[in-house]
Amino acid sequence: MKWDWSAVSDFMPHFWDGLLVTLQILVLGSLVSFALGLVWALLMRVPSRFVTWPVGVVTEFVRNTPLLVQLFFLFYVLPEWNITFSALTTGVVAIGLHYSTYTMQVYRAGIEGVPVGQWEAATALNLPLKRTWTAVILPQAIRRVVPALGNYVISMLKDTPLLMAITVLEMLGEARLFSQQNFQFTEPLTVIGVAFIVISYLASLALRALERRLAH
Repeated sequence: MKWDWSAVSDFMPHFWDGLLVTLQILVLGSLVSFALGLVWALLMRVPSRFVTWPVGVVTEFVRNTPLLVQLFFLFYVLPEWNITFSALTTGVVAIGLHYSTYTMQVYRAGIEGVPVGQWEAATALNLPLKRTWTAVILPQAIRRVVPALGNYVISMLKDTPLLMAITVLEMLGEARLFSQQNFQFTEPLTVIGVAFIVISYLASLALRALERRLAH
């Protein structure tokens, strides 16, 4: 086997296209999972089984079914009900929804980790419930769970190749297409592997920097 630098050069335009799509999926999917996960966590604290029971059923169902099954359902089944999204939008929604059930548990742990004295102090100051959550509880809870949320970002990155199954050409999709057309597999797949390592490492550095900043 001989390494062919010309194959790398030929693949790079396709790589940059795939990288852009991968980063779009990662950023948008993360935003969806973080926002929706917080909504799930707050709804689970509502003192009514009419709210907590359906939320619990939905989140358990999503968390315990494979992401690939959810991708296929959203991409192939919903159009039968006249609900159609682009492949990229479907992928973002699927990843965001799937991981929101995990970030929900992270938020729950963070909220429960806030000392009882903080709740009592907010009550003693007669703060409105909304103010208690936005100014006292959530800032402390989120600060505690940043490392866990960051780990899920990296997990989402590693799951982006699954979107190739619904025709999204992210990094691995571009590499596979290039390899099939040019019968050169080693170079594009190696480039993709290195790219995932580099992106994961940079994400870890950014996470540690954010942790240090929130600690002060």
